[in-house]
Amino acid sequence: MKQQKKEKAVEVKIGVQHAPRELVIESDLERETLEKQIADAVASGGVLSLSDSKGRRTLVPADKIAYVEIGGGVAGTVGFRS
Repeated sequence: MKQQKKEKAVEVKIGVQHAPRELVIESDLERETLEKQIADAVASGGVLSLSDSKGRRTLVPADKIAYVEIGGGVAGTVGFRS
């Protein structure tokens, strides 16, 4: 029997210019893949498109990104989550 490794979601926080709150996305992609997608979008001046672990897609104009924080896995969240 093959042992399955459970993947942890990676938390991505995106600060958007002139927006009071940051976007928080939990992605199933690897950190390196996320970093490359973000860097490519910013370099091209296009649109950053990320899907979260529930299949929802978030689009952010790359020229409006103030900062991006790529964190570790999301562990033990408590409270109401959608």
